[in-house]
Amino acid sequence: MYRYLPIRKVYARQVLDSRGNPTVEVEVTVGEGVIGVNGYTGRASVPSGASTGKYEAVELRDGEKGNYVGLSVEKAVNNVNTRLAEAILGENALNQCYIDALILEADGTDNKSSIGANACLGVSMAVARAAALALRIPLFQYLGGCHTRRMPVPMMNILNGGVHADNAVDLQEFMIMPVGASSYQEGLRMCAEIYQFLKISLREKGMSTGVGDEGGFAPDLANTHEVLDFILDGIRRADYDPGKEVSIAIDAASSELYDAGKDAYYFPGESKMRGEEILRSREEMIAYYEDLVEHYPIVSIEDPLCEDDWEGWKKLTETLGEKVQLVGDDLFVTNEKKLACGIKLGVANAILVKMNQIGTLTETLTTVDMAHKAGYRTIISHRSGETEDPFIADLAVACGAGQIKTGAPCRSERNAKYNQLLRIEDYLGNLTVYQNPFGRTD
Repeated sequence: MYRYLPIRKVYARQVLDSRGNPTVEVEVTVGEGVIGVNGYTGRASVPSGASTGKYEAVELRDGEKGNYVGLSVEKAVNNVNTRLAEAILGENALNQCYIDALILEADGTDNKSSIGANACLGVSMAVARAAALALRIPLFQYLGGCHTRRMPVPMMNILNGGVHADNAVDLQEFMIMPVGASSYQEGLRMCAEIYQFLKISLREKGMSTGVGDEGGFAPDLANTHEVLDFILDGIRRADYDPGKEVSIAIDAASSELYDAGKDAYYFPGESKMRGEEILRSREEMIAYYEDLVEHYPIVSIEDPLCEDDWEGWKKLTETLGEKVQLVGDDLFVTNEKKLACGIKLGVANAILVKMNQIGTLTETLTTVDMAHKAGYRTIISHRSGETEDPFIADLAVACGAGQIKTGAPCRSERNAKYNQLLRIEDYLGNLTVYQNPFGRTD
């Protein structure tokens, strides 16, 4: 029988994210009867990025200098409590696509600039969580269905650079992937052990063990090769086989390095360490990655070229696409239209999925579905400014994404996602599937 689960209340407030900046938190109450008696309230909080693509949906902030240094989100909060509440109150929370369509209609822009992607996403997520609570089923099963059981392989950031850290490392993230683990639980343990051994290695060399926004260590190292050598040492000291049991992934965040005036990629950290200006052309960047892949067990490179260099991306895909996963983040910004363009051009072979880049759950799931149909891999991702909300852990399992990127195992907003995945795996028991997304390791 068709079930009607009315949305009874929508309320937003301003809370803090992991960087101490304001963000939007939304509560949606659904159900019949008196609120608080027969109702179910879903709560969701919205993350925020530091390294953002220019084609992302608009994160609405107030811009008033005296209020959280201009970063307050009271306008977005007010939009939830007025315009979005008016649009969805009384509607059926079980019809997520329709609710999200009403959100888009209320905003009326292509990039969520009217209401704000942070306002839109908070409501979209909270509606889904409230509906799952009302049906008394886990969020991942509500989103993905009764056959949902694939656990993601962690893509764990253990060393930070770029805009995520105050150091001389130019590439933004260096990650490990436990591709040889037999379960998610084992893979998480492997990564946590390597993280601790990396810390020991850095201390022995007198390096800083302070961490960046996503929990990875942030020492001053001369170049990418030195970073990767430290990571290999950590893997081996933890008694794992690099390339067979544990592989390496990189987020270059090249749009942050690209200098349009010089039509080249400027490496400020490497320039400082070497005492000379280091610039690399598109062709030199491709050769740079070829060298790294040849010498290290790298299986994935995210944003290796800037977000507007479609020609360069195509050349890179032709060169390395059969060897490694080439992930479009700023290139695709979780946008169905931009992904469709990439598929048509044969650019990249994977997409990073960040809900706040697009603004609603339905749009996110539509993009994931398009990627899977085209044979592109998907990685569900956090943002550098995170909250304790573990929504993306459920989303990763719901989508069968096979990979999740959610930081180092040392900050609570990151561990909230890892711990939620442990709960999901425990709930599913021996029904879970955990597999190397790149094929066999032996």
